[in-house]
Amino acid sequence: MNKETEIKLRVSRETLAALRDHPLLKKRNKSGWEQRELFNQYFDTPERDLAAAKVALRVRRDGEQFIQTLKTRGQSVAGLSERNEWDWNLAKAKLDLKKLDDSCWPAALADLDKKQLMPIFTTDFIREKAEIAWGRGKAKVVIEAALDLGKVIAGEGEEEICELELELRQGEPEALLELAAELAADLALMPCDISKAERGYRLFDAGSYSLNLPAPCLTAQTSLDDSVAALAWHLLGSSQRLAEQYRFNGHWRLLADWLEQLIGLRALLGSLGQAAPRASSHALRELLDALLLEWRPRVLAGQDNDSLRKNAPALFAAELQGNRWGLFSLNLSRWLLARSWTVERNNRGNRQGAAPLGNWLPTLVADEGEALQLRRYVQQPEDLAEQLPRIERLLVWLHLARGVLEVPEVDRLYGELNKLVELANQSIDPDVLEARKAQLLTIGSLKAWRQLVK
Repeated sequence: MNKETEIKLRVSRETLAALRDHPLLKKRNKSGWEQRELFNQYFDTPERDLAAAKVALRVRRDGEQFIQTLKTRGQSVAGLSERNEWDWNLAKAKLDLKKLDDSCWPAALADLDKKQLMPIFTTDFIREKAEIAWGRGKAKVVIEAALDLGKVIAGEGEEEICELELELRQGEPEALLELAAELAADLALMPCDISKAERGYRLFDAGSYSLNLPAPCLTAQTSLDDSVAALAWHLLGSSQRLAEQYRFNGHWRLLADWLEQLIGLRALLGSLGQAAPRASSHALRELLDALLLEWRPRVLAGQDNDSLRKNAPALFAAELQGNRWGLFSLNLSRWLLARSWTVERNNRGNRQGAAPLGNWLPTLVADEGEALQLRRYVQQPEDLAEQLPRIERLLVWLHLARGVLEVPEVDRLYGELNKLVELANQSIDPDVLEARKAQLLTIGSLKAWRQLVK
């Protein structure tokens, strides 16, 4: 068994060609580019039992070689994935069920009749690969860079494969992100948390590509630093999956949800005080603010404008043809993996970062809630939009961490604050102003609000 650690980056054909001759790769290319044509047949049951168990099974033809591969459920964080992988050489292009014994076969599929396995889709592509030497101080790092161009074919459906795959051969996973981020500084690379197998299944069923990542498990004892990392990884991973699915099918709700993840990330970065010195996230906030400046008004305007919604996929495709989204995603991943916000903070910041979430979060809600000044905006509802950043800071924590607040009606508080955001984003008219007043009064009357904001 091998453990596969890799990152996949969707690219255009032009970028794929540019990567082959990129100075950074050319300088560190120790093997030269080797081209292979790979033909891959994937197998599953008619009920897609392997897909449900996050297992991929294929037979690959690589020149005169036939290789059977089983990949099982691993972990994937914002495009950087680790999976267990078993390979067997075969005499011919025929699935060998005897190889799939208890030493590798997932326990969740123990009762599966393997004779039901049948060809389900193919991924055929030309791969150019090279070994890249990527030094990190004295540590030796070897990365296999693969340029893949071809197709996924499932029944009558097909999708192009055009991607850069970076696989760690030796060294630490951080090196993959470092190399990807340096390449993304001048090339459009889209971190893509979807495997070739998942693309095949998606051609059968667009809903098979799960957008719902497991929610972070936060408790009152979880430190603020650990909570920040968990929330940010979740928001980033969700945003990447939403971007991929919106690129694929152009459904408007996915774009709106993608924007919500970005708003959440911006609110999270702005909520941390001395636990995350502003200098540590300055470059990230600049990239994120530029994305929000462009996409927030587009999405808001498109809520009631069918023409804007129809034009949005083309605008999003243009976004992906630039390097802004990929560079932000990769740099945020590096920031999180290195916990860069902890590096140069003062002693007070260190104490805040180590504080249990059950102590820190009620203080945040109390401070932000008091500064929200509900009574003032009941009198001045036309100015409510100026408080959106503060409400969003409350919401990003209440969304996934409200379970640590031991107060009644906290779920309702989260819901009512979401309604307030919707009203704050609406164009002003007499009805909206009255609705804002009523919503502010509702929030102020909640037991959770009165207990948290004393």
